[in-house]
Amino acid sequence: MSKYECVCGYVYDPANGDPDNGIAPGTAFENLPGDWVCPICGAAKDNFEKMD
Repeated sequence: MSKYECVCGYVYDPANGDPDNGIAPGTAFENLPGDWVCPICGAAKDNFEKMD
């Protein structure tokens, strides 16, 4: 599963998920709810870029 970086620099790592916002570890970025936003700056998913 790929990591994704927000415009603010936050990196979503599927291995960690986003437990503070109810996202379990092992959740792929593609499987995040459509209304999920960056926990740091509140940016929508379309403001993230896939990391290589």
